Amino acid sequence: MNRILIIDDEEKIRTLLSRIIALEGFEVSEAANLKAGLKKLETTETDIVICDVKLPDGNGVDFSKTIKDRFPHIEIILLTAFGTIADAVTAIKNGAFDYLTKGDDNMKILPLLYKAAEKVTLNRRVLQLEKQLNRKQSFDSIIGKSTALQIAISAAKKVAQTDATVLLTGETGTGKEVFAQAIHHSGARNKENFIAVNCSAFGKDLLENELFGHRAGAFTGAMKDSKGIFEEANRGTVFLDEIGEMPLDLQAKLLRVLESGEFIKVGDSKTTKTDVRIIAATNRDLSKEIAQGNFREDLFYRINIFTIQLPSLRERKEDVPLLADFFLKKFSAKSGNHQLSFSPEYLKILSNHQWKGNIRELRNIVERSVILSETSEILPESLPAEILAEAFSETAAQGKMLSAFSLASAEKMQIQKIINHTKGNKAEAARLLEIGIATLYRKLEEYRIQ
Repeated sequence: MNRILIIDDEEKIRTLLSRIIALEGFEVSEAANLKAGLKKLETTETDIVICDVKLPDGNGVDFSKTIKDRFPHIEIILLTAFGTIADAVTAIKNGAFDYLTKGDDNMKILPLLYKAAEKVTLNRRVLQLEKQLNRKQSFDSIIGKSTALQIAISAAKKVAQTDATVLLTGETGTGKEVFAQAIHHSGARNKENFIAVNCSAFGKDLLENELFGHRAGAFTGAMKDSKGIFEEANRGTVFLDEIGEMPLDLQAKLLRVLESGEFIKVGDSKTTKTDVRIIAATNRDLSKEIAQGNFREDLFYRINIFTIQLPSLRERKEDVPLLADFFLKKFSAKSGNHQLSFSPEYLKILSNHQWKGNIRELRNIVERSVILSETSEILPESLPAEILAEAFSETAAQGKMLSAFSLASAEKMQIQKIINHTKGNKAEAARLLEIGIATLYRKLEEYRIQ
């Protein structure tokens, strides 16, 4: 139910409007002047204000700006006995939803009220989505309680309040772009663009065009001027992922951006100004790259102002169950199966895995398991064969008694391997496994091997 506040010094008009609007199902309150109206707005949830223009203590057109400055979600409909075009124009500029003349436009009030209510509803949805997006892109979105992760988050929160260039280091899949987004959205530039580019995803010419843009006629097919990322992100943040793979001549152009805030577009002869914050990331050892002549030392010192080392998943194994549960909820919601849970054996294998692909690898494995799971409990059988083999080998190497699960998993993996080798030839597979064809078919059915 939308809440309406009517501000008018004529009691009869307030009473009449209140009755009409209340009959439409709206919740209505009244005020006789601007002072009383402002007090109502400060103490009562309000969605729409219907306000007279001429009031004893002020002008409704000017009051519209006050309302919008303090309560931007509220929509305002102004009523006046003597409408002027100048007042109408000023009212709309001040944020009023519409401006009506009393008497002439009485039949328009209710339809206009419904339109304003629709806009209020839309504004609420947009605000809710913005809050969800901000949470998703803030430090709250980073999952984990391990000491190694909390040290990185603490450092990132501190540098987010500055405009310093940041270098994020760590293995592939450790969440460098998530950290970059959190730094951007927690800083002073959070209302401006955040644009990410992977420097390893483009050849030299394409990357130069992507970063700096071009002038019309710069090359075949360049029919018009094009903005690059540094121009599009002006006053915002540019995230340069895998900066260690940027070609040397482009590194020189990037250095100029960092030193002077200037660059030259492809095919242009004059400089273009930009004001961007740069967050860079790499999984390479840039000191070694410098020694090998692959990375400029002067650029390294420009981007190495504040370095944050992101821990690998192996260094924060206590976070594996938390991350796995997050991905389980995400993929369960997509599949429509909200009853899924992990078996203890499944989580144990995840926690002991080495995670060379880090969080990205974990995400993919959980998604795979959700797809393959045929029961409400996700079992180890849904894990990739190489992970099961790793778990089996570790158990055997430790000299522990193998569980029924481990033996079954080893047998299943061996049968699958031979079936793949024989390209589905069951007779040949049975011969290689040294078992009867009937036994093989029974095992295929038992392990659901196609």
